[in-house]
Parts: sequence; structure tokens; C-alpha cells
Amino acid sequence: MRIILITGISGSGKSVCLNVLEDAGYFCVDNLPPTLLRALVETRMEEDAADLAVAIDSRSAGSLAGLPVDIQFLKDQGHDVKVLFLTAKTESLINRFSETRRSHPLSHRLHAGHNPNDRLTLAECILREREMLSSIEKLGHVIDTSGLTANKLRGWVKEMVESAKAPLTLMFESFAFKFGVPLDADLVFDVRVLPNPYYDLTLRPFTGRDEPVIAFLQALPEVEDLYSDIQNFVEKWLPAFKADNRSYLTVAIGCTGGQHRSVYMVEKLTRHFQKTERVVLRHRELA
Repeated sequence: MRIILITGISGSGKSVCLNVLEDAGYFCVDNLPPTLLRALVETRMEEDAADLAVAIDSRSAGSLAGLPVDIQFLKDQGHDVKVLFLTAKTESLINRFSETRRSHPLSHRLHAGHNPNDRLTLAECILREREMLSSIEKLGHVIDTSGLTANKLRGWVKEMVESAKAPLTLMFESFAFKFGVPLDADLVFDVRVLPNPYYDLTLRPFTGRDEPVIAFLQALPEVEDLYSDIQNFVEKWLPAFKADNRSYLTVAIGCTGGQHRSVYMVEKLTRHFQKTERVVLRHRELA
């Protein structure tokens, strides 16, 4: 059975993720206590079900400690288990809770001191939740949803579903350093040392996908040198990540604005590696 476990920080998009999987034909269960996971899988097997998606969050904090053992048990039983851990920067989470006017799930469960009426602030709830879930974050692939629209997140999750059958999915993601390094990056490369097309007014409106910027960067020897170094590094260590039974490897390439150099580099790396690997392409700062 294919099983996708969705967990992570409240407000990071777990409901959006679960809805995408439901549309893809998965039987979905939200907020399942981890202690019931094995029984649920057994029940679904008796019903000859093929795909199962389960959301588990901090509301089941008391039983999260046993989740790694349950996941390994299911894998030993022959199930294809993938874990998606959704997270986001604190400021993004605060904005989302403010927009929806919903309270944090922990706000009614935890208090600041000995007085039960002293509620934690939203930022304190988020910090406590990060601490609660820190032990299971490393169990799967981390998706940083900071600044993402719900529609863009849906697209990313669909890519995840499509790539679930591959032994390892290699992800190349461009980003802008001025907006922060992606939280889900496994490898980060900085291409800000390269000449910036932004300072050429004729190139500024374009991106690294457009021919004028491509021609500008291709003409620079240092661009090819840096590309070759990144390509060779990934090719050298990719077998080790596969041997470590990784499901996903995210390679993030950053420049100042996430529009030109990083986009060009990610596009070129994707074209090279998709000849032999399952590759997913992301441009975080592009619409």
C-alpha cells in the first residue's frame, strides 16, 4: 500500500495538502492519533485499498514519540511509506492565522504559567509546536510553504504525488537570498558571485528563462565554471543520498532577487539531470 503521512507546523498547509491527495484518489484521514496508524492500515488492507494519506499533528503530541517505530514497522511489512513535513517561517504563519482569524491549536491546550487563564501568544504557540515536532521533522521530506499561495502549494504537492513511485526525486529550486534560504533545502549553492543581469536595464524585465538573459550568462566563462562545479558535486554525491534511502533531495540555488542567475542555473541543471533522474523544477520567486 502507498501511504503518505502529512505532518508539520499548524498553518503551513496540511489541509491543502490533504485535499490534493484526496483529489488524487487517496483515502484521507485528518488528525489521526499515531497509536491508531497500524490499525487503520490493517483495516484498509482488508478492504483492498491501494492509497492512504494521513495527517498527524501536534494535537497528538503525547503519542508522537512512537511514530518512527510505527513507520519502520509499516515499511518492514512492505508498505511504501512517504512522510511530508510542512513548515513555514514564523512571520508567514502569524500572517496566515491573522488572515483566517483562527486560533492556534495549542492555544487552548497550553498556558504560559501556573494560571490556566494565562494563554500563550501565537508566536509562543508556534515555538512550542516546533519543539514538539522537532523529533519527527527528520523522518521525511520538508516542504517550506513560506510565502506560497495555496494554489502554488497544490502544484508542488501534485508533483510529489506523481514522483512518489520514483526511488529518489531530485528537486532543483531557485530562490532569492533577500527572502531567506528555503527551509526544505538539503544542499544550498550561492550564485551571487556571478555578474547580475539586473543591472543591465535591457535585461532587468526578463528572467533566467528568457533568451536575452540566457545569452548574457552563457557568454561568461565563470558562469559555466560554477555550473560545472555544482553539476559535478551533485553527480558525485547523489549515489550516497540514494544509498541512504532518501526519497527526495532538494538542491536550492540562490541569487539576490531569484529572477535571473539562480533561475538560469536551475533550468540548466534540470535539463542535464532529467536525462537520468526523476527531477522536479521549482522557482520560488517567480509567479
